[in-house]
Amino acid sequence: MKIVSLLPSATEIAFVLGLGESVVAVTHECDYPSAALTKPHITQSIIPSGLSSREIDEIVANKIGDSHSLYTINSELLQELQPDLILTQQLCDVCAVAYDDVVSAVCFLPEPRPQVLNLEPTTLSDILDNIRQVGDAVGISGKASEVCDALQARIDHVGRMVAEHAQTRPRTLLLEWIDPLFCGGHWDPELVQIAGGFDALGRMHEPSTQITWESVLEFNPEVLVVAQCGFPIERSIQDIPILEARPGYADLAAVRDGRVYLVNGSDYFSRPGPRIVESLELMACMIHPEIFGEPDDPKKILRINALLAK
Repeated sequence: MKIVSLLPSATEIAFVLGLGESVVAVTHECDYPSAALTKPHITQSIIPSGLSSREIDEIVANKIGDSHSLYTINSELLQELQPDLILTQQLCDVCAVAYDDVVSAVCFLPEPRPQVLNLEPTTLSDILDNIRQVGDAVGISGKASEVCDALQARIDHVGRMVAEHAQTRPRTLLLEWIDPLFCGGHWDPELVQIAGGFDALGRMHEPSTQITWESVLEFNPEVLVVAQCGFPIERSIQDIPILEARPGYADLAAVRDGRVYLVNGSDYFSRPGPRIVESLELMACMIHPEIFGEPDDPKKILRINALLAK
């Protein structure tokens, strides 16, 4: 079977199921595991590099508003590869090739046309179900169940530790974008909840939305997590001055207590694949370090006070 993955999360799912050799093409953003970097790229972004967060947001809003996709698919390569299975999504046109564009490209392929599997999670359990869907599609349901059982065991462990040892539920805010401000959506507020926090601004199992700075000040988070969608830590660092310049930022409980964290939003939180469980574990460390230990991998998490110390 030949598989084309149009999602970084789908690429990770394919590899965790042992299907790496069957993957014949991936997106330009598929960077994990390392073997994915050897695969041909079948997509390209129309967003230029080097833009500010505000400029990126404006392009996204204009293109999506005009029903234009942010990504292009290499139809010639698709014709050449003749895949049996295409992994894609219809959840968010900001994150991947528009679903309608995928369907249109497939229509030009000769019979028998590939199966187009739509992976559209909004919850943590949906993400695990997506793994099972891919397993079912390629006839390795047993392997998929084993992977999901192992991931579920880790989820249950975090929940059990919180239930047994957490004395409080700290007010926790996850930001998916800084300029403008966007709260966490879909599964991210669920991760906060399981990890023992309380997020009044997040949109559980719904799309992320823009929020006001006044609502942040009113909520006064005790833990502030900056997980900008698609941004590694190095890129998010550039936007921290935008946060720091907001009135009242220094008075937030999270800032006063040194509990502001930058996380690799490219790899975690915004990528609904197997590493979403590691995202939960990272969140647990940020919210309840007294239970789970302080996060200590600077490639995954960086505390703002630690950054300023440098």
